[in-house]
Amino acid sequence: MGWIIVSARAVLAASFVSSVLAFSPGFPYGSKKVRGVNLGGWLVLEPWITPSLFDNTGNSSIVDEWTFASLQSPSVAKAALTKHWNTFITESDFAAIAAAGLNHVRLPIGYWAWDVSGGEPYIQGQLTYLDKAVGWAGKRGLKLIIDLHSAPGSQNGYDNSGRAGTADWATAGSNGPNVKRTNAVVKKIAALYRDNPSVVPVIAPLNEPAGYNGNNWLSVIKQFYYDSYGNIRYPYGSARQSNTLMLIHDAFQPLSYWNKFLAYPQYEGVAMDTHIYTIFSHGEQQMSMSDHIRSVCSRGSQLSTFGLWIIVGEWTPAHTDCAKYLLGRGSGSRYDGTYSGSTRVGSCAGLTGKASSFSSSYKTFLRQRWEAQAITYEKGQGWVQWTWKAENADEWSYQAGLANGWIPKNPTERLYPNICG
Repeated sequence: MGWIIVSARAVLAASFVSSVLAFSPGFPYGSKKVRGVNLGGWLVLEPWITPSLFDNTGNSSIVDEWTFASLQSPSVAKAALTKHWNTFITESDFAAIAAAGLNHVRLPIGYWAWDVSGGEPYIQGQLTYLDKAVGWAGKRGLKLIIDLHSAPGSQNGYDNSGRAGTADWATAGSNGPNVKRTNAVVKKIAALYRDNPSVVPVIAPLNEPAGYNGNNWLSVIKQFYYDSYGNIRYPYGSARQSNTLMLIHDAFQPLSYWNKFLAYPQYEGVAMDTHIYTIFSHGEQQMSMSDHIRSVCSRGSQLSTFGLWIIVGEWTPAHTDCAKYLLGRGSGSRYDGTYSGSTRVGSCAGLTGKASSFSSSYKTFLRQRWEAQAITYEKGQGWVQWTWKAENADEWSYQAGLANGWIPKNPTERLYPNICG
C-alpha cells in the first residue's frame, strides 16, 4: 500500500469516519505514563542475555539465531529452544512485573515466527508463547507491545535481528522481497490483535532499522512506515480504523528528522519509539558516571516537545559495555579494551555479572542513573527498560534491580528527585 493511497485513506477517515470510530487506544496515552519492561532474549535470542544457550553448543561460530539453527542439528536446536521458551519467561514473570507497578511489557519477536522461506534455517514455535504472553498480560492487567524485532534480510546487521553481519533488508527497495515479506507479517500481526486493544494496544512494525545506512535506506523506511500505517490502523480492508497504536522507531535519526511525519490530524494513532543508550561508542565509554547521568538528563526538553507521543522503548541503568557478548559473541568490550580497535578505560570487574559482586557505591550509582532516566523519559510518554532478566548481567536486569535495591518496588518512588538538577 503506497503513501498516496494511505494518505487519502487517512484523510477520508479523519474527515468522515473518526466522528463515529474515534481512535480509542487500550491505554490512556497522553495522560498516563508508560512504565514498562522488555522481554529481551526470550522469543528472539541474544547471546549476551542467555550466554549459556550459545556456550553449550560448543561451537564458537554460533553467534545469533540464524547460526543457532543452521550450525547444529535441527533436533538439538529445537530441543534447546523449546526448553528456553518454556523456562526463561513464565507466567510468574508477568505476575512479578505487574507487582512491580509496571503497566507495559514490550515483547520482541522475529518475522520467522510467521514466515520461514527461501531455505532459511529458523526454527518456528514462538507463536504458542506469544499466545501465552497475551493471556498472561491480560490476566495481570498489563499492556503488551508486540515488537517485530527482526525482519527478512536483517534490518540492521545486529545479532538481535536474527542474523548478524550485513543488513540487506532495504537494499532491493520498497518493492523488494524483504520489505514485501515484512509488510505481510505486519498485516498478520495487525489482524491477530485488531480486536484486542485492551491487552495489545500497540504494534511496533520494525525495531531499529538502520537509517544510518543513508538516504536510500531512509526512503525505504519511511515508505514502510506509511504502509505499516495502513496495515495496522486500517486492518479491516475498509475505512474502518482499529484502536491499535502504531509505534515507529526513529531509525537512529535525530528526532528533528521526524518532525511532522505521520502527524495529526492527517494521521492518528502513531507514536515514536526512541532508544537511549550512552554506552555504544568509545567516547561514551570514557564518560564519567556523572557525565552519564548528565547526558540522559539533557534529553528531557526534546522529549517533552516532540510532536508525537514518544516512548523511550529501550534504555538501561548500565553505563558500560562490559556484559559478556554484549557487542557480539566473542567480541569483547570497549571498556576493558578487549574489543577490536578500542582503548582500555578500566577493568570490568565489579561492573557486570551478579549483583553480589557490585559495591554499595556502584549500586547507589545504578539507582541514581535509573532515577535520572525514569524522571527524564517521563517528560515524554514514558519508558520501557531493556530488559527484564539476563543470565549474568544484573546491571541490565529489571528483576535484579528490584531484588538488589537500585530499582524501586514502586516505579514512581524517588530517592533522588532532583538528580537532573
